Amino acid sequence: MAETPPSVPTSPAVPPADGLAVPRDFGAGHGEGLSSAVVLGGGGVFFVAWQVSYLAALAERGVVLAGAPRVVGTSAGSLVSSVLEAGNIGRFRKEVGLLSRAPRLLGALAPSGRLNPSQERARDLFFLAQDADAETIRAIGHAALAAQAPGPSVMPRNVALMLASRRWPSDGLHVTCVDAYSGERCVITGSHGVRVARAVAASSAVPGLFTPQPILDRRCMDGGVSGTGTHLDLVAGARRAVVLNLTDGAGAETGALTSTPTSVVDELAALEATGTEVFHRMPETMDILTLMDPAAVPDAIAMGERQAAADVDELQTFLR
Repeated sequence: MAETPPSVPTSPAVPPADGLAVPRDFGAGHGEGLSSAVVLGGGGVFFVAWQVSYLAALAERGVVLAGAPRVVGTSAGSLVSSVLEAGNIGRFRKEVGLLSRAPRLLGALAPSGRLNPSQERARDLFFLAQDADAETIRAIGHAALAAQAPGPSVMPRNVALMLASRRWPSDGLHVTCVDAYSGERCVITGSHGVRVARAVAASSAVPGLFTPQPILDRRCMDGGVSGTGTHLDLVAGARRAVVLNLTDGAGAETGALTSTPTSVVDELAALEATGTEVFHRMPETMDILTLMDPAAVPDAIAMGERQAAADVDELQTFLR
């Protein structure tokens, strides 16, 4: 009689108990007791430019969002939130304005050159994903792990040059990413002993474009590969929250990037249902096809400055 072959596991092995994995849950009260929070979402080079210009223009007018008890950054927002918390938003605004002459920024956020087929496979799986089911996220993550992208040391090195600091900028900073093997949402804080440049690189590691980053005993990819680019549950219950994200999904007929057309609206409603008062802003316009295109940066800068000037009075009232 033939020996029965060992069964093949149908789910990932149990991840290490490192405190990184935090399930998405608006009932967990992650933000309870906080007076305020700032959430900066993902959106490529375009949204880096918009957020930096918006925040810098606010600061110039006396509305400083740095130093909130909790600041959550995802993908593009992880870079901007780290710069914000380090007190360097004005300096970084100047560097973003010189984007075409800042190869270290381009190298970190908008890789040039033709992608390998393995990179294209991972990128397309992410870009075309219409849901955030566990199987979908793991398939994207496994493709990202298999892709022949630049080595994992490249992106943190470029990010470190932009941040100009190795220190975790504040206790309130929370950077999101996704375990590429298990598909779990991970949240990195200063308590984990991970350098901020590595955390930002993980949160911004778009599948196929960048290699998943080593975070403790995990390999982590872009925090947006999770059905959300903002992770608003991490501030649920805070008294008030300023949320900057790329789009509210209006006009979209199908999902993409693991989000559905109503994901943002549903998430904002869930946050408000916990009692958090929300100030929400996004770019006036955006084109998903140009998010990684440096040519879109000048318009993003002008748009961010214009919207910030229009929002100053409302934000001052909101933050009192």
